[in-house]
Amino acid sequence: MQNIMEACCRQCTHRPGSPCRRYVECRTMGPFCHTDKACREAREQFAGLVRVDREDGLKQMIVCGGTGCTSSGSGRLAEQLTEAIEKAGLTGTVRVKRTSCHGFCENGPIVHIKPEGVFYTRVQPEDAKEIVEEHLVKGKIIDRLTFQETTSRIHYPHFQEIPFYAGQTRLLLANCGNIDPEQIGDYVAAGGYHSLVKVLQGLPPEQVIEEIQQSGLRGRGGAGFPTGRKWASARKAEGTRKFIICNADEGDPGAFMDRSVLEGDPHAVLEGMLIAGYAVGAAMGYIYCRAEYPLAIRRLKTAIQQARKYGLLGSNILNSGFDFDIILKEGAGAFVCGEGTALQASIEGNRGMPRVKPPRSTEKGLWNQPTVLNNVETLANVPLIIRLGAEEYKKIGTEGSPGTKIFALSGAVTNSGLVEVPMGVPLRDIIFGTGGGIRGGKEFKAVQLGGPSGGCLTRQHLDLPVDFDSLSSAGATIGSGGMVVMDEETCMVDVARFFLAFTQAESCGKCTPCREGTKRMLEILERMCKGSATLEDLDNLERLCRVVKSTSLCGLGQACPNPVLSTLKYFREEYLAHIVDKRCPAGVCSELVSYRIDEEKCRGCGLCTKICPVQAIHGEKKQPHVIDHSECIRCGSCLTRCKFKAVVRS
Repeated sequence: MQNIMEACCRQCTHRPGSPCRRYVECRTMGPFCHTDKACREAREQFAGLVRVDREDGLKQMIVCGGTGCTSSGSGRLAEQLTEAIEKAGLTGTVRVKRTSCHGFCENGPIVHIKPEGVFYTRVQPEDAKEIVEEHLVKGKIIDRLTFQETTSRIHYPHFQEIPFYAGQTRLLLANCGNIDPEQIGDYVAAGGYHSLVKVLQGLPPEQVIEEIQQSGLRGRGGAGFPTGRKWASARKAEGTRKFIICNADEGDPGAFMDRSVLEGDPHAVLEGMLIAGYAVGAAMGYIYCRAEYPLAIRRLKTAIQQARKYGLLGSNILNSGFDFDIILKEGAGAFVCGEGTALQASIEGNRGMPRVKPPRSTEKGLWNQPTVLNNVETLANVPLIIRLGAEEYKKIGTEGSPGTKIFALSGAVTNSGLVEVPMGVPLRDIIFGTGGGIRGGKEFKAVQLGGPSGGCLTRQHLDLPVDFDSLSSAGATIGSGGMVVMDEETCMVDVARFFLAFTQAESCGKCTPCREGTKRMLEILERMCKGSATLEDLDNLERLCRVVKSTSLCGLGQACPNPVLSTLKYFREEYLAHIVDKRCPAGVCSELVSYRIDEEKCRGCGLCTKICPVQAIHGEKKQPHVIDHSECIRCGSCLTRCKFKAVVRS
């Protein structure tokens, strides 16, 4: 790249590195500069795309514009900050900038002030005036708005000091929270589309595929299939047309990784698709995104329009002779359409139902033509690999699972949000380091990995490295990246019932094992939660799990028994307690729980009688109260509201 810049600047009267505006423009365009003529053409083609002085020396107040912060009022916050800056006469020195999700969703709305790196959390519109007057005018950090660690009560005023970020390796999320996702110029200025230019100007398709194979990149959609091998198969396949599909149909409960990447860095996905299309010989790509992601869809549409405007999509891209365009397809929200063949059927206008394999999609996919289907995170890795090189990329993560992985950390964890860590990091580091441990000082019980297709792991697995092979050996999967943490008050039978209820409702019904098997399994689990199951039901449940897993047509049916099997393996005593003892150890299953009032602790305040929805609690004022079990619906309202801890659950 340096040689390219110097070649351009030999035509200048100034030396390379001098304050020559032309040199700065070439540097901004980076590898777009081949010769003086190419440099001039690139400047004309991308006129106005990249600001030479893109920061303008201004202080930036970055307001999170992700889905979570937007729903919490960050749009109004940005408006209030802009108004306060204008009133303070600071318009010429400070810029308010809306970006995408910072990942720290539990603490939004977020304001990140650059260049000093001060990081404010849970900021409300009414705080805007104080931020401008105290921070911008007087130079004082507002402690009450900085992140405070729950247990130590320490304040962390700067972004890089916050434990949630300190333990991460943000490569795919590097632009999220830093660039404006609706401005292609921001993406190019951050190095975007440079990998595409590198490929088009100097790498044959076979060499691109070889680079991806050498990197060891494995599909981030859950199965972990080698991406380079899939591309190579599609390139060799015969067909009149070939297609690239980005699977953005993210439907797992507790998962929002793909949504955040699409909202925060949509051009990275487009660039990955362009490189994939060039490598396998495809001229058309589809992004299949569920309609429940309106912000992601809006930003994808904007990114596609901008890429077309500047010649990065369409015919003869960057004068290379390569043609490629992208169509955005909105899905109706069927979970089964996350399966490749069902997704392709939906794009074709048919009902989203899987088909028998083989043939694989790389041989006969969309409209019976060779098709490469990768998920959002996989495609976002592609420009990174081309930029770093396969050998550098392989230094991140483990030998069998190179690179990083984005996880949606949620549940009973203190710091929930979006985290990106190298493959191979122990579960303990993610949950108790980045995540800050269990909320409320409770005990860790389990973590559900991979959503409805994954499994539950226990305390004994906390030091297990998070990679494809290690998790698979323990009975779980990485899946798409959902990581739901559970504490001591979680019922594992109820967890299995919840995930199975989800997959049973989402079954397309095409194959009998999945259609009927999931229904029968769910009925057994519901009987267990009500205390009416038998030990024979337990045997039948295990047998059904094995049958459904081995005989279902697609990945939905093949994987849906995993939450049941893993909880049976590690929490069998809870199943037996529900069946034999007719009790729920965690006190979650209402049919197996009863409440009573401890007479010694009860002060007769009457609060429980007021909040009981069925008036099942009786007693005189300042006298111990009693619960009428014939009327009690076991909602637990009295337990949560009693100030004296007089209500006992058993």
